[in-house]
Amino acid sequence: MSPGNTVYVSGPACSPEEAESMAAIATLLERSGFDVYLPPRDGIEPFASTFSRNDDIQEQGQHHASTLEIAGFALDIYQLVEGCDCLLFNMNGRVPDPGSAFRAAVAFTAGKPVVLFKRDHRTKLSGNDNAMISGLSYDFSTVNEPEAIPGEIVDAMRKAQRFETVSCRPGGLPPFVSIASALGQEVWKSLQRFKEQGPDSSPMKLLGELASICEASAAGRFYS
Repeated sequence: MSPGNTVYVSGPACSPEEAESMAAIATLLERSGFDVYLPPRDGIEPFASTFSRNDDIQEQGQHHASTLEIAGFALDIYQLVEGCDCLLFNMNGRVPDPGSAFRAAVAFTAGKPVVLFKRDHRTKLSGNDNAMISGLSYDFSTVNEPEAIPGEIVDAMRKAQRFETVSCRPGGLPPFVSIASALGQEVWKSLQRFKEQGPDSSPMKLLGELASICEASAAGRFYS
């Protein structure tokens, strides 16, 4: 992923239609010259589904489920506060996706620009969205047309640069966010190695590596 040019694309992906919409947004951004981090494609999720079909892993149950929870959370924190440069939040749905609302808040707190995409008016409050979400965009606005997303991301990144010299938190990120991000970076490296090994790579080996990484990390010791 290129420094300064990576967009975290977050939103609902629980149905085929939602997943297709998220993939279409990712493709649009990639064709516009951005690098994209899309969790259902690039994160823990594809590997978790592989693990769920593996009988050896199923037999070991809760321990591995806990590893995937810790690794997935830490990877998200790392991508939000360090790996990516902007977050695109697809707010379409009966209510905005709760996990994505959390991610948008983390990105905002870390000083990353947040762009809101929305064509669904079911959650309007007297004609407006909830200000605690819309305010994450700097100007309480949403993008309504997919074709406008790349330009809005460029504008949001430009606005964010105005604040780069302003330090609202002199000590940097809160301690737990920092150690969770450090663990997430190691998880990301492990996933990349797994992908590079191709179809012959062992899910059990990856899961064992993730468990070791989590157990050895400062963040993992908080969860134990």
